[in-house]
Amino acid sequence: MMKKIHLLVSMVVLGGFCASNCVAADEKLVKLDIKLPKPLFNGTPATMRGVKLDPVGSGKKRPDFMVSADVKCISQGKPVTGSDKEPIIGTMDQVTDGDKEGTDGSFVEFGPGKQYVQIDLGAPNQISAIVVWHYHSMARVYRDVVVQVADDADFVTNVKTVFNNDTDNSSGLGKGKDYEYIETSEGKLVDAKGVKARYVRLYSNGNTSTEMNHYIEVEVFGRP
Repeated sequence: MMKKIHLLVSMVVLGGFCASNCVAADEKLVKLDIKLPKPLFNGTPATMRGVKLDPVGSGKKRPDFMVSADVKCISQGKPVTGSDKEPIIGTMDQVTDGDKEGTDGSFVEFGPGKQYVQIDLGAPNQISAIVVWHYHSMARVYRDVVVQVADDADFVTNVKTVFNNDTDNSSGLGKGKDYEYIETSEGKLVDAKGVKARYVRLYSNGNTSTEMNHYIEVEVFGRP
């Protein structure tokens, strides 16, 4: 009875999302196992103008992310579509092919402006975390990064935003409150808080080095 009360309170507090990745109060948690690629640059990144980095913890190793023991990567090999139908470099399937190395041939490049990639998980899943690697062979900040989930491929039904650092709403997806971040081999982990969805869509709008948009890999972690 207490377990049910705990879950109900969590969902009310988070407006339909479950706290702590929808785990019960007495459920055992484990460290999320993310296979990281080899780092490709060292040293301190150059100063970037107009970038709003988190003043606490920026540049530090990411802390462990705890999940239920049955959470796993549910995105590898899943179909990928995107806003740029003819990528400049690479192919859509590279976004979920498991290659995160970031060297030539490991990423897909889209044109300038607001672009997105979209993953079809095949069925609704309870999503704990989404990890994205845009490009990590040099220090860059990708602009207007927005991560959304939905029940349908057109992103009309049950759309939820789980990350948004577009603070001026220049992409028209709402004003975000999340910090920008420097790309590294760790990728960016987004806490999805156990949201239930079938489709995942990730936006960007150029970066601090070029106007182009890049995706090396996206991993979605969850359970049915």
